[in-house]
Amino acid sequence: MMQSRSHHNLTFSRLTEVPLETLVEHMSDPRVARHMPLLSQPWDVDAAKHFVAAKEAWWQRDGLGHWAFLQDGHYVGWGGFQKEGAEWDFGLVLRGEAFGLGLAITHAALNFAHADARIPFVTFLLPPSRRHLGALARIGAELVGEVPYETARFLKFRLDTPCPATAPTLRN
Repeated sequence: MMQSRSHHNLTFSRLTEVPLETLVEHMSDPRVARHMPLLSQPWDVDAAKHFVAAKEAWWQRDGLGHWAFLQDGHYVGWGGFQKEGAEWDFGLVLRGEAFGLGLAITHAALNFAHADARIPFVTFLLPPSRRHLGALARIGAELVGEVPYETARFLKFRLDTPCPATAPTLRN
């Protein structure tokens, strides 16, 4: 488990540690679904089980993947790094009541990326429905353009994450 050094008392855990019913509740929230164009079907326990298995397969394949984000031990969302070709994409899906934690979680994850030599840059794919993109500009992410992904179009941003020569590679 990776502990962030934030005043929000955030921890990064594996999705396997979150009850499937909690994931179903999270992904069934219309506030979440509004910004997830690839979320085309209702979630049930079976969908959550397949989701967790797919995310765990990324960990097995790449040694890195998506985490469950916890604040004070309570699940607030999921996200992390997923390798797309030669690029590491960072995704973040928070519960509606935790939307304000996005920047703190992103900073903790980007600290991880800066310390990992495998990740020279990070991409972010956001649906065009997302209007508030100032936080990406403030952290230095640059708009690459609009790209297709599966059945939808996304705005793609890129942020360089150079690894300091002396930084150890973090493992989870």
